Amino acid sequence: MQVSPWARTVAQFPYLISTLLLGLEMTIIVTVGGFALAVVLGLAGAVIRTTRFGVLRAIGTLYVDVFRAVPVLTQLFILYFGLAEIGIRLAPVPAAIIGFGINGGAYLTEVFRAGIEAVHKGQTEAALSIGMTRMQALRIIILPQAMRVILPPLGNFAIGLLKDTSVASSVAAPELTFRARMLVDQTYLSTQIYLMVAILYLAMSLPLAHLVRRLERRGARERPA
Repeated sequence: MQVSPWARTVAQFPYLISTLLLGLEMTIIVTVGGFALAVVLGLAGAVIRTTRFGVLRAIGTLYVDVFRAVPVLTQLFILYFGLAEIGIRLAPVPAAIIGFGINGGAYLTEVFRAGIEAVHKGQTEAALSIGMTRMQALRIIILPQAMRVILPPLGNFAIGLLKDTSVASSVAAPELTFRARMLVDQTYLSTQIYLMVAILYLAMSLPLAHLVRRLERRGARERPA
């Protein structure tokens, strides 16, 4: 008697879900690592893009234009396969974190720049007039006010990054999609396994989306008329 795929799924569920949860853990690690690196690079890029020095602004613009124009999958291949040809070998997970961080930093550069420029220039001038340096003014005066503009797109970026980490399976990072493909090869339960993967992504993405909507509403209330 032939056993149905759903019956096999129920029978193997403990093994399937435990394997997928290992991938889920790695997905979270890649997401958090890539997000942190992207925030650092985005903030640095925004400072460079808003500086008075033309050469630095040109470098910041080049970074944004290049890394936003090249697909993140291509950047991952260059980091993982390309660098190996010149003797620089990155493990799959660090390569994924660096790739997503560099790519995301280019996008967040524009997010941070928009937030910084949304604060009236008089705020910076007032800070400088009382003896603050530009970096002190940015850290103490400008960024706290810019956060209400920055936080909603930052949240949307985090959600997009969480879903985009599935691309990391292409460089053998053992995240959720990679584990799912491995299970499908073993069990041939593709529909059932990918349905479980979709539910796990929803369990992560929906709370983040709810948080982003709350931040957007709060930002709209706090924004001066």
